[in-house]
Amino acid sequence: MSLLKGTASFIRFSIDGTLPENSLDFIAKRVMAFSFKDIDETYDEYSIGWVSILNMFDSQFAFASYVAGDYITLTLRIDERKVSPAILKKFVQKEEERVRLERQVPKLSRSVKVQIKERIRTELMRKAIPIPATFELCWNLSNSTLLFFSTNKKVHAVLEDFIKESFGVLIRQQIPYVTAEHLVAEEHLTRLESLSPEIFV
Repeated sequence: MSLLKGTASFIRFSIDGTLPENSLDFIAKRVMAFSFKDIDETYDEYSIGWVSILNMFDSQFAFASYVAGDYITLTLRIDERKVSPAILKKFVQKEEERVRLERQVPKLSRSVKVQIKERIRTELMRKAIPIPATFELCWNLSNSTLLFFSTNKKVHAVLEDFIKESFGVLIRQQIPYVTAEHLVAEEHLTRLESLSPEIFV
């Protein structure tokens, strides 16, 4: 829970797009529509959705609101079932050997090996426990900025797609130039556009 305690690393994003006039009602509906769905009792391999920033098991936000003034605070939860490649390889080879001896053949065909691999992978995936990962965010509605408390670029790509799917807006990472666009007065934007990068050595 890096947003609420301890040290935190975060990336700042700008929100590109316009929310409906009754933005809080719209956000409330979309948060519930894209809230996290548990896959512990299913065979699904992947689940993604919004949960409370205080409790990763609260996807209905029964214990805490995600609205605080102009701020929206949410946790993006991603559960994924994974099978170690080494474990998959071990059980595939074991099953290939069993089938080869059962059929009394010196070598299995490629199609049979593919079928065995897919079957073993499905069986192991069903036994695997979903691994959860959570990432907090803080969205400032008044200035259309979003702080995301992860520096993982792969997760940024997931966030970008899920924010667009959830709320119909785009996010753009705020590099120093983009931040400057928000800070300088409109009459100085021309000067900002004429700047060129320098290497300080």
